[in-house]
Amino acid sequence: MSAHGDHASSNLRAIGAMLVGQASFTFNDALIKLAAAGLPGGQAIFMRGVMAILVSLSVCIALGTCNFTSLRGTWRILTLRNIGEIGSTFFFLFALFHMPIATATAILQLTPLAITAGAALFLAEPVGWRRWLAAFVGFIGVMIVIRPGSDAFNAWSLLALAAVAFSVLRDLSTRRIGFQVPAILLVTISAFTVTGAALGFALVETWVMPTPRGLLLLLCSAIFLLSGYYFMVHAMRHGEVAVVSPFRYSVIIWAVLAGILVWGEWPDAPALIGTAVVVAAGLYTFMRERKIKALTARKGART
Repeated sequence: MSAHGDHASSNLRAIGAMLVGQASFTFNDALIKLAAAGLPGGQAIFMRGVMAILVSLSVCIALGTCNFTSLRGTWRILTLRNIGEIGSTFFFLFALFHMPIATATAILQLTPLAITAGAALFLAEPVGWRRWLAAFVGFIGVMIVIRPGSDAFNAWSLLALAAVAFSVLRDLSTRRIGFQVPAILLVTISAFTVTGAALGFALVETWVMPTPRGLLLLLCSAIFLLSGYYFMVHAMRHGEVAVVSPFRYSVIIWAVLAGILVWGEWPDAPALIGTAVVVAAGLYTFMRERKIKALTARKGART
């Protein structure tokens, strides 16, 4: 097979991994939402975290990647990443527990656009007016989804927006951590960090004895969560970012289907329109970044 064929095949596998990863994240969200219906939120997150630690740590040990010396010199940025991980997890999940899964997922899709803005503001990355405009349009799309001032708007919508802000902190921090740190090690550290924070919440809650069904839901949620992280890492490492990244929006389809099939939640017209605006703005940003990188590459080849 030619080099071009290998490249195309690699991109196709990466796209498949991205689709599976986004489906896994949605299944994780749906399962923990179901489990939390019979458990306090902090307890549900803590118990899922314990199960995630057991799985991720086992994988980490089996692969021989529990080498903490690779973290030397990264503790400061790793601390910022962990703060972002805790904030994004808690704000999103507590919003998810109290609002339709498709709505919470749609709001979270502002994250790639917010990362573009954050990279310009905090990492001094060049961002042209077109991508700034796309980020603004994406924000307008989210406003259409949550509709401030209407009956559809509540405090949980603000928590979902806060989750976006912390997701930006997590992802921008991750970009500053070198590839010498294995992805599974970062996932394991995140699992320990979030679980420890969840224990703080759980200690002030009245614990409820989980049913066997609740335990199974949490275990499956933990497995799908780690599966989502694994396939996301595979997708981003084996495919072109500009080609693969747009397929992250497939999570919207999975979330809408989960809402309809599990809770009978049919999104209304404003929610669908707002979601479409956010996705369109995000896709434009990805295409614009791809075009800019191609132009930069061609200029570099001429010099």
